[in-house]
Amino acid sequence: MKIRNFCIIAHIDHGKSTLADRFIQLTDTVPDRQMKEQFLDGMELERERGITIKAKAVRMLYKAEDGEEYILNLIDTPGHVDFSYEVSRAMAACEGAILLVDASQGVEAQTLAHAHLAQSLGLTIIPVINKIDLEHSNPDATEEQIWEVLKDPKDSSRISAKDGRGAREVLERVIKEIPPPVGSTERPLKALVFDSFYDVYKGVVIYTRVVDGAVSAGKFITFHSKGTSYKVEEVGYLTPKLIKGTSIKTGEVGYIVAGIRDIHEIKMGDTIFEKGVKIDEPLPGYKEVNPVVFAGFYPVNTTDYTGLKTAIEKLNLTDSSFNFQGETSKALGFGFRLGFMGLLHLDIIRERIEREFNIPLIATNPNVIYKVQAKDKQGL
Repeated sequence: MKIRNFCIIAHIDHGKSTLADRFIQLTDTVPDRQMKEQFLDGMELERERGITIKAKAVRMLYKAEDGEEYILNLIDTPGHVDFSYEVSRAMAACEGAILLVDASQGVEAQTLAHAHLAQSLGLTIIPVINKIDLEHSNPDATEEQIWEVLKDPKDSSRISAKDGRGAREVLERVIKEIPPPVGSTERPLKALVFDSFYDVYKGVVIYTRVVDGAVSAGKFITFHSKGTSYKVEEVGYLTPKLIKGTSIKTGEVGYIVAGIRDIHEIKMGDTIFEKGVKIDEPLPGYKEVNPVVFAGFYPVNTTDYTGLKTAIEKLNLTDSSFNFQGETSKALGFGFRLGFMGLLHLDIIRERIEREFNIPLIATNPNVIYKVQAKDKQGL
């Protein structure tokens, strides 16, 4: 079956999650009785704030106008710059991206940055203008802005994700314009780790994009960064629920369960290959991020220190864009110093620890790293 892997990049509130909802409905991926607004935004915080925090993958089956059936792997991405690392990880698993812009607001700075990132990674970009149903929308001016950003006078699809107008046309463009994955099932297994999370029953669940070969239950896989090997217990697809399958093949996006209990074994951007089979070179992976805002997190109850450490480690498994190290305060006791991509990122991680792990926190005032320039002009 033919495959297309793509993501949606857009500024906050430009209709990205709503467009993803329309795609899910058009492809009958989720029964109508289970469908709800912002379907891919499953986290309580995402629904409350109306923003996407975590990238989500969903596999859709779509019968196109050419009569062929396609596997469409959509990776929904956050719009806020604090979560740009999530966006870069999603792009690495795709061949194309939908650039979605609000017709009433035009191209925003964060959309501009993500569009340039997509171009630098060689992704095919499909420009889409949303919210044409609004009275004060200006699609003509918005299209000119998109041309300036992309340096390409490509026609933009004009849609209303809210009422579904134009959504099918966008899916047809995905099939016609975004290239299929390049790779071969005859080559040895080579797969990219682009996300993961911890499940109390399954252990670490790895989200992967298979570049070459195939992976199935019973195979032994090795992680390039640490050289550790595990036996695959389960593989499957994301709809976005985990749906067990027989194998994940070249070009496909799915998940792997291999009985991994130590969360330190997994590194974002790592390459997976078959145990005992040498590969020419690992996949490029991701650049290390440099946090810009720092704060101390201390448990209100000192007995929660171990629980706080576990909570931070588990969140770091799903969001490696923040870093942490232990620190001690005379006033607050034992805690951790964390580095974030911005104030929103800090606030989200703090709130997730308190909600998901039930650990009340004391967070110190955020600060940044200062560079001191001495009189002899040498930085300290």
